[in-house]
Amino acid sequence: MVRWLARGHINPNILTTVGVGINVGSGLLFGLGHFFWAGVVLIVANLFDMLDGQVARLSGRVTRFGGFLDSSLDRLSDMVVFVGLMVFYARDTEFHSTLNVFLAGAGLMGSVMVSYASARAESLIPKCDVGFLRRPERVVLFIIGALTTHPGSHNFFLNRMPAVLWVLAVGSYWTFAHRMYHTWVELHRSKTEDAQKEAAAASGVQPHAAERRPEPTLAAKTG
Repeated sequence: MVRWLARGHINPNILTTVGVGINVGSGLLFGLGHFFWAGVVLIVANLFDMLDGQVARLSGRVTRFGGFLDSSLDRLSDMVVFVGLMVFYARDTEFHSTLNVFLAGAGLMGSVMVSYASARAESLIPKCDVGFLRRPERVVLFIIGALTTHPGSHNFFLNRMPAVLWVLAVGSYWTFAHRMYHTWVELHRSKTEDAQKEAAAASGVQPHAAERRPEPTLAAKTG
């Protein structure tokens, strides 16, 4: 399919935009309480999210703007699902839950902070993608929560969306804190290395020169 799309000269940015539109539909379905179908639509939406990058690479259309567009619209895709869940649990129905509204809101803020921390950190250090709860993991959790929702069932493995919201709320802030710590460690390491280089340059000694072992003499080489 990726090869077919690449040969068809499909612009990867179109795939990105279509994927976001489908995600918005998923958010609407969550808000209306159609969790199962929202999960199905979410799967379809993220197929487009996986395809756009592969099509861009295969067709030689990788651009900086394309990367920027994809990252920006990914945030929107995340938020519409959270907002849909907040609307659903805030509605005056038998499923109304102030706690779940709060958890969805906390998860939304946490997911934004995780993404922002990564983007800001990577302007200071080469890479900051640490943490266990990144966007792919969030999407998988949403799908699990959606597809297991069957109102009226008392099966332990069903109706897991509230549990998913707990994991998203707590896990997002854990990941955010992990990225903050990782960035601090990397910046401290970089600062220490720069200080060592400056000290070595000021003394006219190459870094780690003192640790270098002298070249063995001919006598030493021959025993």
